[in-house]
Amino acid sequence: MSGLRELYFRHLGIPSSTPLAIEVERAEGIYFYDIRGKRYTDLVSGVAVSNIGHRHPRVLKAIHDQLDKYMHLMVYGEYIQSPQVELAHKLAQHLPANLEAVYFVNSGSEAIEGALKLAKRTTGRSEVVAFKNAYHGGTAGALSLLGNEKLKNAFRPLIPDIRFLEFNNAGMLNRISEKTACVVVECIQAEAGIILPEDGFLKTLREQCDTSGALLIIDDIQMGFGRTGSLFSFEQFGLVPDILCLAKGMGGGMPIGAFISSMETMHKLTFNPALGHITTFGGHPVSCAAALANLKIILEDRLAEAANEKGKQFYELLKGHSAIKEIRYKGLMMGIELKNGSAASTLTGCLAEEGLITDRFLFRSSAFRIAPPLTISSKQIIETSQVILQCLDKL
Repeated sequence: MSGLRELYFRHLGIPSSTPLAIEVERAEGIYFYDIRGKRYTDLVSGVAVSNIGHRHPRVLKAIHDQLDKYMHLMVYGEYIQSPQVELAHKLAQHLPANLEAVYFVNSGSEAIEGALKLAKRTTGRSEVVAFKNAYHGGTAGALSLLGNEKLKNAFRPLIPDIRFLEFNNAGMLNRISEKTACVVVECIQAEAGIILPEDGFLKTLREQCDTSGALLIIDDIQMGFGRTGSLFSFEQFGLVPDILCLAKGMGGGMPIGAFISSMETMHKLTFNPALGHITTFGGHPVSCAAALANLKIILEDRLAEAANEKGKQFYELLKGHSAIKEIRYKGLMMGIELKNGSAASTLTGCLAEEGLITDRFLFRSSAFRIAPPLTISSKQIIETSQVILQCLDKL
């Protein structure tokens, strides 16, 4: 056991009982390498973070350029810092007109926390509606919205007044009422195994929020920044949120998140009380510089549009295998359901041995995830699909 490996198990808080524990030496593009030089293909993009691949040269340059100017200065919002302002402006240019005010935070969980506070402050209501099998983060407020009791019961009491509905059950949407502050929803449920919305469900949800006066919060944390074939997933379903939450693929590998709303709504955090939401490191100038470069790459290289064809290529190469029950996908976010549901763990282990990193879902143990960097080439898709098929054969 190497010294670093020994210290890893001695000093790090590790929530998994069986970590892969790969000792990483370096990463580049869709690959990373261990200390022995073994190459791994990252088919989960660091869980939808490295959408433009690892260490993209334009992101590295943006980071280096910003390091030469300044790093952390003071708590968010007090100074005019060009990386924050330019990134907020660029985001607003590619969002609906009502999503004009960007509050930068550090992660997806914090984006959800800020959005919940903003919705309660705006409506004066307390009830929050979420959906079963949804995942929105691990902090106390976000965990309260988690639609699976097994993962959160040990941490109760959590925040009160949470109501859970069933995703794609339009008949339950009338439970959103004048008591509801907000509804928090993923347009595509990720940890449930890539569950797509049925026709009309999200439109009906938007209408019920309008009728009741509840704010609609869309969690695009995992599905944003080109992952599903458009810059943001909600664009594909004919609705606009009142508050949008982003993170993961936003920073090009650097930690950053945001919740976004109208300026009128966002101003609710400015008074009664003042400093309604504050964060020491939110909008860190180095992370914002990286995120701006990341956004420009996705737009200029048309990576969202390419994700549609690349996802279709994966689907066509894998769909005929006898071990596969179903493939659910949008762009380059795929959930592959196995006929033998108990085999998913064995399969992901086999793939790791062959140098392919995939992942299982929190709430769908019978399926595994493929979500590579959007920069993956057609040739690389063919190569990785061949390995996946070989491991499927072993089942």
